[in-house]
Amino acid sequence: MKSRSDEPKLGKISTTLCSMLAAGPALAQGTTGTAPPDREGQLAAIAVQGQTDDGFKTDQSSSVKFTAPLLDTPRSVTVIPQELIQSTGASTLTEALRTVPGITFGAGEGGNPLGDRPFIRGYDAQGSTFVDGMRDVGATTREVFNIQSVEVTKGADGAFGGRGGAGGSINLITKTPHLGNSADGSVGLGTDRYRRFTADGNWQMADHAAFRLNVMSHNNDVAGRDAVNNGRWGIAPSFTYGLGTPTRVTASYYHLQTDDLPDSGIPYYYTTTNKPAGVSTIYPAPVDRHNFYGLIDRDFRKTTSDIGTVRIEHDINSNLTVRNTTRYTKSTQDYIWTQPDDSQGNVVNGMVWRRANTRASDVYSLANQTELFGEFKTGFLKHSFTTGLEVSRETSVNDSYTVAAASGAICKTAGTGAASNYNCTSLWTPNPNDPWAGSVKQTNDPSEQRTTTKSLYAFDTIELTKRWQANVGLRVDDYSTDLRNTVANGAGRVSRDDTLFNYQFGLVFKPAPNGSIYTSISTSSTPAGALLGQGSETQSLTASRGVGPNAAQMAPEKNRSIELGTKWNVLDNKLSLTSAIFQIDTTNARVTLPDNTYAMVGNKRVQGFEFGLAGRLTNKWQVFGGYTYLKSELRDNGKTTSDNGHQFPNTPKNSVSLWTTYDVLPKFTIGGGAFYMSQVYGDTANLRAVPAYWRFDGVATYRVNKHVDLQLNVQNIFNRTYYDQAYAAHYASIAPGRSAFLTLNAHY
Repeated sequence: MKSRSDEPKLGKISTTLCSMLAAGPALAQGTTGTAPPDREGQLAAIAVQGQTDDGFKTDQSSSVKFTAPLLDTPRSVTVIPQELIQSTGASTLTEALRTVPGITFGAGEGGNPLGDRPFIRGYDAQGSTFVDGMRDVGATTREVFNIQSVEVTKGADGAFGGRGGAGGSINLITKTPHLGNSADGSVGLGTDRYRRFTADGNWQMADHAAFRLNVMSHNNDVAGRDAVNNGRWGIAPSFTYGLGTPTRVTASYYHLQTDDLPDSGIPYYYTTTNKPAGVSTIYPAPVDRHNFYGLIDRDFRKTTSDIGTVRIEHDINSNLTVRNTTRYTKSTQDYIWTQPDDSQGNVVNGMVWRRANTRASDVYSLANQTELFGEFKTGFLKHSFTTGLEVSRETSVNDSYTVAAASGAICKTAGTGAASNYNCTSLWTPNPNDPWAGSVKQTNDPSEQRTTTKSLYAFDTIELTKRWQANVGLRVDDYSTDLRNTVANGAGRVSRDDTLFNYQFGLVFKPAPNGSIYTSISTSSTPAGALLGQGSETQSLTASRGVGPNAAQMAPEKNRSIELGTKWNVLDNKLSLTSAIFQIDTTNARVTLPDNTYAMVGNKRVQGFEFGLAGRLTNKWQVFGGYTYLKSELRDNGKTTSDNGHQFPNTPKNSVSLWTTYDVLPKFTIGGGAFYMSQVYGDTANLRAVPAYWRFDGVATYRVNKHVDLQLNVQNIFNRTYYDQAYAAHYASIAPGRSAFLTLNAHY
């Protein structure tokens, strides 16, 4: 069994960087630094779509695949700026995405990895997460200490990202070196042993070269939960040569290491067989929110993520740039995690089986991306374009741990406690310190999957007139994957080769320079084995529990999205307003037929409406948020006809997110957030669900001077008990209770 360290440490790295921050940066000889923002007056504005502190908007994504300003991009894109991440006190990607309505999170299923599993417009986006435009397939819990912004693209996204992306994708924009010198550091302390340290230093080393270093150390227990804790540390150095010149070279490295005691959640109170006749929906058991059903001496979760990147960019002329990026990624995940299982109907009788879900996996990726982008004219037509060629090889090695433990039947035969060797515990009074003494060893029977993808894509925004623009995008992926199964499952090999063709087309009308009305259509494709075993594979290469022996013969699932929307920058371009209606159809979803074979004949649809606002209402009042309505329907679910007409799992009908701050005094700002989610089902049968909830957060900031400020965050102010993830069976994930932390920030 793997041991847990007391807490992650940065040691000399943290000490050295703290000294640098305290001393303040010195400008390189003969250079001019970039002046830091005046923090003695107001907080930096929420930087929506590139907004700066004076309210001016550059309205541009960091991705060159968006060939027009976001105001004129015919699809829904939400940018979460660094200022908003800091204001809300978010430290993980999951916490940052809470500010975007319409995004929910799914729980880890069975032996699938624990990690970020966002759902966008009803579709799983775990495999559609990108870092600076390149896919990050490893299942991890992502940090924000090295993130400049997060871009959420909604709607079928195959032309942008390749495979997957039925409901959208997430692109993390990392921090990079810049000319001039700057330094930021923070120290946070709070309830539940919250301790967080971050530092961000940028040093100009020559006329055209700079080095940047970000470091982080974080530890906390989880409010309202017994035993659960999180620990992690990270470091991200980067160096750029050629800043301010036509040719720029950036080399960067990112390392994140986590060590957690994962949360086992709360079991559902009934199974489908023991549910009373008058009960139509099964909710989590009505137990004390602190109840933890795992085992401190057995459970653990350790992950690492390493990303090395080299990017070379050259301006051929003022209208044309070529860029090449090479990246190597390795991520690992080891865990033994207790799932509070109720497959035997024990919970209603006051007992919970401590089922051990395990994993020991490694994921490797090597990718190269070359892009050419710029502007040109053909006659009276103006083009803003991007073309790209991408080649990648991804490999996953997925093993598990063998844990000596009885099945759920032991609860009925032996009961709880010592008689069951603590494999069965009380629903009402579980003891995480039980002396479980079973054996644990790595199975050493891994499956291995290797996927090679060769992609060619092109995007073009064509200015037809001053009021009309057309947006076109095409992508072709040559997708080839090969899986070697475990010895226990026959050690067979399964492979597939597919050509994925996806497109997007949009038309934009500009009734005024500060507004647009658009319509668009886009597609995506999800081939077999798209997640390399790093998530919940709806398009698996192999049979699932004896169902679907023809899995490898199934073609990619196809999705199509249509959208009609409008975007406006108002109040002197200080406030952005967006709204859209949309529909996503999957007309060849994989389903199981009555003879237990698979077929691509399923049909499902999501229709919805969303509204968003971001920016300044006044010079003192900032807002960021919106509302999303989703009507999802399983129109044809194969042999399970009883599910037809049901809602998608993990898809709320209504969700609201609003974050706002107000400068009460020149040095004092208060604010808060309100978040609402309607009921969410965990399964296609719409039997298991987590109830609707409201959550409220608060923030107060006092600026001591332009270099130092204090920020107090209180999360879940009213200590509401709610669930933020619903698994299809057995359990739901309970959200943290009330917590508070005070952060000292320094800026130079």
